[in-house]
Amino acid sequence: MKHVILGNGPAGVVAAETLRHAAPADEIVLVGAEDAPPYSRMAIPYLLEENIDESGTYLRKSPGHFEGLRIRELRGRAVSLDEAGRRVLFDDGHFEDYDRLLIATGSHPVRPPIPGVDLPEVHTCWTLEDARAIARFAQPGARVLQLGAGFIGCIIMEALEARGVELTVVEMGDRMVPRMMTPQAGGMIRKWVENKGIRVVTNAGVRRIDRRASNDAPLDVTLSTGEVVVADLVIVAAGVAPNVAFLESTGVHVAKGVLVDDRLETSVSGIFAAGDVAEAPDLFTGEHLVAAIQPNAVDQARVAALNMAGGDTRLKGVLAINVLATLGLISSSFGQWWGEDASKGGAGVEHVDEVAYRYLSLQFRDDVMIGATSIGLTEHVGVLRGLIQGKVPLGEWKDRLLHSPLQFVDAYIARSQQPVALVR
Repeated sequence: MKHVILGNGPAGVVAAETLRHAAPADEIVLVGAEDAPPYSRMAIPYLLEENIDESGTYLRKSPGHFEGLRIRELRGRAVSLDEAGRRVLFDDGHFEDYDRLLIATGSHPVRPPIPGVDLPEVHTCWTLEDARAIARFAQPGARVLQLGAGFIGCIIMEALEARGVELTVVEMGDRMVPRMMTPQAGGMIRKWVENKGIRVVTNAGVRRIDRRASNDAPLDVTLSTGEVVVADLVIVAAGVAPNVAFLESTGVHVAKGVLVDDRLETSVSGIFAAGDVAEAPDLFTGEHLVAAIQPNAVDQARVAALNMAGGDTRLKGVLAINVLATLGLISSSFGQWWGEDASKGGAGVEHVDEVAYRYLSLQFRDDVMIGATSIGLTEHVGVLRGLIQGKVPLGEWKDRLLHSPLQFVDAYIARSQQPVALVR
């Protein structure tokens, strides 16, 4: 049996290693599109902060790791798929056949159609090559404009602040991190960031980027508000999209990402998908969603690999998980953090402490917690995940939490821990 894995990020690497354990005699090919060993994109900010070198981003540190596991590494980008012939065409013109295929091609940064977005001083922050370019421009005192204050944008922000740049952040939403934070929480993060000396502009986008006539700085960035910001560097952090173009005209069903079932198998037998490219059933609603975070990628990779090896393992459902450090302020959101309509049994509560930068939102459907958002509550954040992922029936504790949400640890202990039988 020959397994081809497209993508050598966290999902691809974990899938290859899981396959080797589950299918010791099978052939495994791990394909990466970049000229670099498998690495973690989430480590790039640490590289920009100069806390690590490029080797510190590598997912596996030991030389010859994959060779020792008899996993063949291949450099190439898939350009088309022949599912009937069970082979993949790569950008260098060669084909690779397979018996089982895993699509773990991840995602790519979105570049909005802004005039001037292709200028050499405009970069995304997604690859090692991007990081090298940003490091050249983002010298102490450099004027940097960052488009986007979402999850990725906030991670990059910390690295830029550490490099001593003069930073302006522009966000089209009405708050920072709008896709993982409630309005109250997003506003609290903005206040924290601004107190650190970073300018934040919300409800605004970039209209155009022009090269300046003077030598003072290379770029004039015109915002949708009409304001013009002078910049030495523009970083585009406007979100990501799954890498699915090579699947056009195939039988693999694609919506936002590659649609998979609870075995991580696609609409074509023998083809699986995992990670940022996969659109899998949600834990609560059963509706398909792309959850582009590393914990989900790793869980999906293990399930897919075990099934590729002939097993019958099921994913219980995707849980949206976001844990973010923004200039030292820790925030998190889990599950259906935005809540549920009251007509469907929804209820919610907020705890706000602006002075201490502590915030908690709990969301319920009937007596089950389905979502949570927190800021500054780092010690027991795993309890929130446990209550939500475990779909723990709270009973009378739901009403207690609606009045005193900070008692969620007590609720977890009371409702999910089994009593110990005493032996006499």
